[in-house]
Amino acid sequence: MVLTLFSSFIGLMLLRVPIAISLALATVLVLIQSDFNMNMVPQRMFAALDSFPLMAIPGFVLAGVILARGGISKYLIEALRKWVGHLPGGLSVVTILACMVFAAISGSSPATAAAIGSIMIPAMVSAGYDKKYSMGLVAASGTLGILIPPSIPLIIYGITAEESIGKLFMAGVIPGLLLGSVLIVSAIFYARKHGYGSDEKSSVEVRMKASIKALWGAFLPILILGSIYTGVATPTESAVIAVVYGLIVSVVIYREMGLKDVRPILVETINITSMIFLIIAAASLFGLYLTNEQVPQEVGAWIAESDMNKWTFFLIVNILFFIMGTFLEAVSIILITLPILLPIIHHLGIDPIHFAIVMTVNMELAMITPPVGLNLFVVGGIAKEKLEVVVRGVIPFIILFIFVLALYVIFPQLSLWLPNMME
Repeated sequence: MVLTLFSSFIGLMLLRVPIAISLALATVLVLIQSDFNMNMVPQRMFAALDSFPLMAIPGFVLAGVILARGGISKYLIEALRKWVGHLPGGLSVVTILACMVFAAISGSSPATAAAIGSIMIPAMVSAGYDKKYSMGLVAASGTLGILIPPSIPLIIYGITAEESIGKLFMAGVIPGLLLGSVLIVSAIFYARKHGYGSDEKSSVEVRMKASIKALWGAFLPILILGSIYTGVATPTESAVIAVVYGLIVSVVIYREMGLKDVRPILVETINITSMIFLIIAAASLFGLYLTNEQVPQEVGAWIAESDMNKWTFFLIVNILFFIMGTFLEAVSIILITLPILLPIIHHLGIDPIHFAIVMTVNMELAMITPPVGLNLFVVGGIAKEKLEVVVRGVIPFIILFIFVLALYVIFPQLSLWLPNMME
């Protein structure tokens, strides 16, 4: 029956049935063949969504869309360009830094890639950068949206694993900054190697003027993370704070958002949120069947009997995540695999917070691995290029991400130092 479940799911996926529908249909197919009470199906799906922490997801998605359309991201990029645009590969450095700032607001990888890519890809191409490189850089840097807090996958991980979302957010800070720094170093090296130019160095007056203009947007990450870590607000409440603040800045201060923008903003937010929530509801059925069949316990018992150590486990799991990332997106992978992996994690003595970061970096890779990496489609749509062209541009960054992932596996304190400071 478990084999039927997975084969049905993969078969539906190959037929290009949406992920959420594939999960639900495959599960219902095997449940019908058992003595399971089918009245429990809608109840289980509703119960999976009846969670206060999940309300943070539409909040951060809406905040990200407002930032992209309300001028905040534009002014942040302009200020960063005045400060670091004169460096070798200045525009690529600006792109990475802008993605890091936007990531600290939106919690979404595709939203980050879309908001920054729509401005920076044309700018980089106009400045003489190779288009494949520009697209690959934006796709890779955009993945920081799910590592630097707030992060939608970390919220889902925290709910599924019953871990503190605040600690998970803290765990993503150093890895996110480290990965951003590695991308910046590689961008500067690449620019010097290929002779890419840079902007003229701006005067202090010009820099200060641009910084003051962008200050309202730059304060938002501090407001979000500060409200969470000081205990003033929960992640869900901080998402609402971000939306209200973003609206005030976009409408009252920058005056770049009006009534005509409300409908497209809400439509985009609803589209993204409904996709995530439908996957969560369908995956809850998937998890329900696996739990009823005691698949996690059987896998855990197999691991215990095989005397597998944690390094072998990490190697196998990272390969598994990489393969799954080629045909599934991040939320689905977390919800399908985490209930099975949690008993093993505890048995091997792996810290769930550390594993969350390792898993999230794997989800970043899933965002840029073909054929279904979401960031590839976002960047391809912005640049009006075919998927295979975007893939060629992103391959060097996939290799770079795998190297950084190995560091996170080997040195767990990169993930655990800040969360441990909270205790």
